[in-house]
Amino acid sequence: MEIKKSPEADLQNRKGLFFEIGLVIALGAVLGAFLYTPKEYRIEQVVSNVIVEDQQIVEVTRQEQKPPEQPKKVEMQVVTDILDVVTNDTKITSDINFDEFTEDMEITAAPVEVEEEIVEDQPFIRVEKMPSFQGGDLNAFRNWVQGKLHYPQIAQENGISGRVVLSFVIEKDGSLTNIEVLQAPDRSLSEEAVRVLQTSPKWEPGMQSNKAVRVKYTLPVDFQIHN
Repeated sequence: MEIKKSPEADLQNRKGLFFEIGLVIALGAVLGAFLYTPKEYRIEQVVSNVIVEDQQIVEVTRQEQKPPEQPKKVEMQVVTDILDVVTNDTKITSDINFDEFTEDMEITAAPVEVEEEIVEDQPFIRVEKMPSFQGGDLNAFRNWVQGKLHYPQIAQENGISGRVVLSFVIEKDGSLTNIEVLQAPDRSLSEEAVRVLQTSPKWEPGMQSNKAVRVKYTLPVDFQIHN
């Protein structure tokens, strides 16, 4: 007996359809796999440039306390070859004869001579009797100086004039010393004034308590150019 198959029950006719359905399902699975993304996880970078310092561990030690030093004993030695130590009942002999002394005798201490330091005489500014020059005072000496001056040529050529102020000392013997220039408009003028003072004759010295003393003077000297 021959078995007949129904065309609708024959699966061979639908083989192509089943293949296409299988391809579509496989393609969908692949696309779903690519589209699926897991959750993002952020990884923070660990800083590697941190320097860790090694700390040295110092052991704490306790210093043993030394016992306090005993005070040193100081021994005092008595020099018996210079001082004789005797008891209170020992009689002391002396070469001094105390019979010469009486209770009414006055005992005075002799003055001790002290050598005084010799201090150089300081010049006076004013004294009882001022020095005199050729019978006159300081003005007479100034007139004498003005008459002895020679105007320096270099000062005349440069038109230099003015006043030179000098100081000097009249010694006990009447000589003139310690010439100093206190003020001068030019060196040539001061040198000329000093030159004239160095040629001064002797003065009559100043007197204080009837003794010759040193006296200091200040003298202005004028240099003027006359046309």
